[in-house]
Amino acid sequence: MPPPPFDELRAPPSFRESLVRRVLAFIQEHHLLPSGEKVIIGVSGGPDSLCLLHLLLELRAPLGISLHVAHLNHRLRGEESEADARFVADLAQRLGLDATVEARDVLAYKKEHRISVEEAAREVRYAFLAEVARSTGAGRVAVGHTARDQAETVLMHLVRGTGLAGLRGIRPLAQWRSPNAQGTLTVVRPLLEVSREETEACCAALGLEPRLETERWPTLRHRLRSQLMPLLRSYNPQVEKALLRLAREAAPELDFWEGQVREHWDEVVTEEGTGLSFRIQALSALSPALQRHMLRHALERLRGDLRDIEAVHIEKMREAAVKPAGGVLRPSKERKLSLPGGLVMVTQYETFFLGPAGALPLPLPPLEGVHPLEVPGETALPGWRVKATLGAPTPGGPPGEGWKADLDAAVAGSQLVVRPRRPGDLFHPLGMEQPKKLQDFMVDAKISRAWRDRVPLVCSPQHILWVAGWRIDHRARVTEATKEVLTLEFQRVS
Repeated sequence: MPPPPFDELRAPPSFRESLVRRVLAFIQEHHLLPSGEKVIIGVSGGPDSLCLLHLLLELRAPLGISLHVAHLNHRLRGEESEADARFVADLAQRLGLDATVEARDVLAYKKEHRISVEEAAREVRYAFLAEVARSTGAGRVAVGHTARDQAETVLMHLVRGTGLAGLRGIRPLAQWRSPNAQGTLTVVRPLLEVSREETEACCAALGLEPRLETERWPTLRHRLRSQLMPLLRSYNPQVEKALLRLAREAAPELDFWEGQVREHWDEVVTEEGTGLSFRIQALSALSPALQRHMLRHALERLRGDLRDIEAVHIEKMREAAVKPAGGVLRPSKERKLSLPGGLVMVTQYETFFLGPAGALPLPLPPLEGVHPLEVPGETALPGWRVKATLGAPTPGGPPGEGWKADLDAAVAGSQLVVRPRRPGDLFHPLGMEQPKKLQDFMVDAKISRAWRDRVPLVCSPQHILWVAGWRIDHRARVTEATKEVLTLEFQRVS
């Protein structure tokens, strides 16, 4: 059965035309619904989603889109939730639209993931919408967030302690990424500048009776809506419009900074597996404002959103990476910072890594046990191949600061082994008068704590000859008295 024309649903032409024109202009301004797209409409049964559904029905032909209704029963309100599902299914059938109506156990998800009911409902709902989009081949999902939701979101960010990014509130077009990183979803919000009063008037004009939700959990948004907003209206009856203006004015400012982030991104950031590696000096060269936006963008890129990210988190990240010293930003010591969403930030002297906990990149393979070296010859180690050659001294041989080193063969001897560090190890670094604790050398050489047990040590029966990749022993250096040179080279193998 084809959907009834808008006129037959008793909408006054002036109201209908005005609202349709505004929503169409908003969709076109923000490029929300490309022609030829199949669009999932999230319909709860409330006035906002019902208004969205009927407006997109009116705009379906002008926009060149097709529609599919989706409704999720959160099982939070017993029979009311069941009635909501039946209402949406019946409405979709009357309008001649395909619909997917399913149920999920939000409370079980909340318990499993130890999050609030509000967070659980949101994650479960968007995961459901993503499933419907994939199964139907839809490119985008439209939801009924209105100007009231925008004002409440901006206020909620202010209460929680937002940075500038939080003042933008809800975006007309955004990417949602599932918490388990199994996929993304393009979400559009065509009603973001339509008031709740207008969506209710739209439903009344269409002769619709929206389902009204009963709030059973004191979420922050519900408390803002029922307690704080009425109080703020007593100071400024137009407080919602003021918050909307703030969001609109913040948007172009953030667009500028996001352009700056894109311009400098490759100078500062390198992808490392599932995380990101930052060059501290390159980040320090940027203005503090751009540093904040760079870090905020990195978090959003890794998580898919900035929920629970507050200004204090960004400042702690800046402090962990760079700190004032005599008015100049300098690299800090190695530190680890835990962040919302299971992310960690680990500074490694010249760089810092940002990514999932446990995903810190370790460029050195694990090293266990003692491995005798063939001298001369080649020795296979886990992750390494070591070549040992003997030859006459040559000027300018490798001093041992990389993965190739020249040693005095007579001092080194032929009974060499490769092993990891041990408690109490001593090392006499090239250029120093006395030996020192290996631990102290590694700290001074800025070897990351996570790498230290993996650094190969080339040892004679008497002492450590070479901390491979960093420094040779002072006593084993090539001198004018050296008659034969032992050249060692570590090569990585997969």
